Amino acid sequence: MSLLKVNDLKCHYITDFNTVRAVEGISFEIEEGEILGVVGESGSGKTTVALGIMGLLPENTSISGEIFYRGDVISFLPDSEIDRFRWKDIAIVFQNSLEVLNPVMKAGFQVMEPMIKHLDISPDRARNKCADLFRTVGLDPEWMDLYPHQLSGGMRQRVLLAMALSCDPKLLILDEVTSALDAFTRKEIRDLLVDLQKKKGYTMLMISHDITFVSSLASRIAVMYSGKIVEAGPVKDILVSPRHPYTRGLVHSTPDVFVYKDLWGIPGDVPAGDEFKGCPFSPRCTQKIEICSRVSPVLVPAGGGREIACHRGGIANILEAKNLNFSYRLPDGEYIQAVDDVSLEVGEGEVLAVVGQTGSGKSTLAHLLANVIRPERGEVSFMGGDVSRGNYGKRINGIQIVFQDPFSSTSNRFTVLDAVKEPLYINKIGTNGDRLQMVKNALELVRLPITDNFLRKYCSELSGGQRQRVALARAMVMEPKLLIADEMTSALDVSTSANILRLLKGLQNRRGFAMVYISHDLSMTLKIADRIAVMNSGKIVEMGNSHDVMLSPSDEYTKRLVGSRIGLCCHNHQAL
Repeated sequence: MSLLKVNDLKCHYITDFNTVRAVEGISFEIEEGEILGVVGESGSGKTTVALGIMGLLPENTSISGEIFYRGDVISFLPDSEIDRFRWKDIAIVFQNSLEVLNPVMKAGFQVMEPMIKHLDISPDRARNKCADLFRTVGLDPEWMDLYPHQLSGGMRQRVLLAMALSCDPKLLILDEVTSALDAFTRKEIRDLLVDLQKKKGYTMLMISHDITFVSSLASRIAVMYSGKIVEAGPVKDILVSPRHPYTRGLVHSTPDVFVYKDLWGIPGDVPAGDEFKGCPFSPRCTQKIEICSRVSPVLVPAGGGREIACHRGGIANILEAKNLNFSYRLPDGEYIQAVDDVSLEVGEGEVLAVVGQTGSGKSTLAHLLANVIRPERGEVSFMGGDVSRGNYGKRINGIQIVFQDPFSSTSNRFTVLDAVKEPLYINKIGTNGDRLQMVKNALELVRLPITDNFLRKYCSELSGGQRQRVALARAMVMEPKLLIADEMTSALDVSTSANILRLLKGLQNRRGFAMVYISHDLSMTLKIADRIAVMNSGKIVEMGNSHDVMLSPSDEYTKRLVGSRIGLCCHNHQAL
């Protein structure tokens, strides 16, 4: 039997102006001795869940569903009855210690108060137990006689923890207990909770927006968005291979998970009130389909202890390549195998980097994926259709490729306007007036001027960086769902290259297209890639999470490739 079970809990705040659906039908269980983490952005409903379990929601809250504690229903009990469970069975540690602690009562007395009330013990015995609790949470008992404002933030948080432990509860609810603390104190609190769990076997419900903190303690994580659980499963699986687009966005926004990657948050905001229909994440989702705007998905098992609420079963594949082969004929009649039985997948909104030495087959693979050349064997599918038959490079929301050399990919005889407009003109997309506006929109996306003077400039008059941005605008004007960037910064200086790459990743984050990024620069790929595929002699020899591949490579070729980086690094200074 679960220690705590929540079944279809709904909590709606009713005001004079609207109804805020803070929690919208969530269900979960916590086994005795388990630590479950609940994560999500601010406003996702995490704290409302905690308050609902404790029976502390305000009077203007409409509540439905059931909450079981050791098989007994504790939801809808009158305050006098649920008070029997508070402190002795279930205790909560709130996040804002200055608001929770009474400023005119000494810290020790506030810890003693629940013991005197719920355990019916004398003040002297309560004081002795309080002193023991202070030692347990790493505080000297002499701090018992100080007021909250005389303690540091970390010390106040420990007082709240001591208060929660005062009546020996079986379940601890921890609500953002480290959100206002410095890194050192945060680790101290974390270590303290680990120690308490080992020694006392506490069952914990950890609520936080800090995935790193939760993952260091919890065995399972439930991800909440707009009052719903969108994904749940084992901690490691969620961090290494998130399956819901929202979970992926949270993980990629966490600096401690991808320590070398630039931070890119999820564009948009959590919907408020009753303003959305269907899937609440659909306005921010990169892979929404028609049903997403009408029907809210339900949380269903997805194998391996995972649960996902998504009409597409989680992050869907936008491109799949199976058993690709391609060889070049040399002048002497011999053949060289450029791509040798390569298979890969690219998810919606994902950045897959393909790295390897010159001649490893990266660019040939890119051209096969973009249908610039046809494979001798194998197939490529894009959004379920055959790339070789679908003309996906000639349509809006298709596939576009940006080539390595900006000087050969845009004609010297073309003006900027002609170069960017050409795909629209050739494929008969829009009227002349529409095309001009689409060109200006694309140029603004890549941060180039849209003045008549700049539009009339010939490509030969532009710098390398400007010319590469024009090539990127030429691709973006077709609003691709998949962009293939083939060594697009290799011909540029380091400063221009950095600007182009950051611009490219910013576009990918805002527009939500998937990207295959071809490069031989390992450091660059760590800044933008979600996954990395390593190519050697036409084969993919290793593929996985970008940091796992580059920081803990398993294949011998990958190890040599990673070890070939030269020059001083801030992580590896050596005396010269």
